[in-house]
Amino acid sequence: MKKQFILLVLIAFCNCCFAQIQTPSSGKIIRIDSFPSKYVTARNIDVWLPDDYSTSKKYAVLYMQDGQMLFDSTITWNKQEWMVDETVSSLIKTNTINNVIVVGVWNGGKTRHIDYFPQKPFESLSQAEQDSLYHKSRPNGVSVFNDGKVQSDNYLKFLVKELKPRIDRQFSTLKNKQNTFIAGSSMGGLISMYAICEYPKVFGGAACLSTHWPGVFTLENNPIPQVFYNYLKEHLPSPKTHEIYFDYGTKTLDAMYQPLQEQVDVIMKSKGFTNKNWTTKKFEGEDHSEKSWQKRLYIPLTFLLKK
Repeated sequence: MKKQFILLVLIAFCNCCFAQIQTPSSGKIIRIDSFPSKYVTARNIDVWLPDDYSTSKKYAVLYMQDGQMLFDSTITWNKQEWMVDETVSSLIKTNTINNVIVVGVWNGGKTRHIDYFPQKPFESLSQAEQDSLYHKSRPNGVSVFNDGKVQSDNYLKFLVKELKPRIDRQFSTLKNKQNTFIAGSSMGGLISMYAICEYPKVFGGAACLSTHWPGVFTLENNPIPQVFYNYLKEHLPSPKTHEIYFDYGTKTLDAMYQPLQEQVDVIMKSKGFTNKNWTTKKFEGEDHSEKSWQKRLYIPLTFLLKK
């Protein structure tokens, strides 16, 4: 058993370290292989730089979740991508947004759900509710949490205490919160929301696409959305200094989101957010996929990074 365990660890390590580098259509990608962390499992980081990247300039930084899905559909599991390089390049060239680099943070595979699920709201549930949720399965029967425990506080420590300092040392960045942004979709939308609430001095803006407010895959007897609402009421950052973008489609998994997002919108208004610093958009007919997110990526990018 010990030999089998060591073999599995080596296979996982090799898969992470030697994963094919994404080939962008514009700009270039600098790979940081298997970034080590004392907080979470090691993972690849793909840093996208625009064509005219120069150390004589300073760049805003956009941290994006699910980094392996952002730039190159030829190596993704579903042959889809966000087309981040094409979209950002176009917006920079048309002088629509400020200069920016994109840090694609790969998800941890098996740990994705426990890395991305906001920890403080989860831990505000009763122990019985937590235990019940840990036994939930996806529609295909696979465990939602993959037999792990929610650890998003550690994931955020990895981003803020380990990854951001490395990015700021290695690249020509603007380090302040006004030029540091975070984005993701689905569970990646949840962790991006959580990040700007937990670290308002680090992140000045968040884009949360198709935010997975249910947390699991059913709304029946689901206590999760309410604890998210409670958390936001207490922890949203100041609307005077932060910007937040939400959206959702109407098909597949996104069909669950509208009534939940509407409750969040009420909270946003009550906390003083207006169309100057927050927007929620509905995309009729769009589903829960990279092909849908790529179509509208220019909207949150323009909202957060506009000139």
